[in-house]
Amino acid sequence: MKSNFLLCGLTGWCFECFFTGLHSLCNKKSKLPCQTSLWMFFIYGFGFLIKPLYYVIKTIPTYARGTIYTTLIFFTEYISGLFLKKHNACPWDYSSSKYNIKGVIRLDYAPLWFIVGLIYEHILTSSKGTVDL
Repeated sequence: MKSNFLLCGLTGWCFECFFTGLHSLCNKKSKLPCQTSLWMFFIYGFGFLIKPLYYVIKTIPTYARGTIYTTLIFFTEYISGLFLKKHNACPWDYSSSKYNIKGVIRLDYAPLWFIVGLIYEHILTSSKGTVDL
């Protein structure tokens, strides 16, 4: 379980660096700087919960599993975002987004979280989905 937490935390960090680096193209930053926060490692690490959940829901269609993962990711993002915001430590602020909830969730990110949930499912349930540390 500990190794899956680490695997998900590192995977999430890599995704975030990749996408924030690509987003810097929109701001015409040719060096493609990326940014993340140490807090994000722990938040992404909770993706390890997808593995035991998968074994309960594996017989339902992929789109339904992806929707369940999206909902759980939003829940995790919401709870962790409110907690970090309360302590002035939240590394993201979606307040300016049209589809935000309390500045900590962007509903228009649902397709992204859908894909991320299914990627985590694949990583965690493949024969190579565990890292021995």
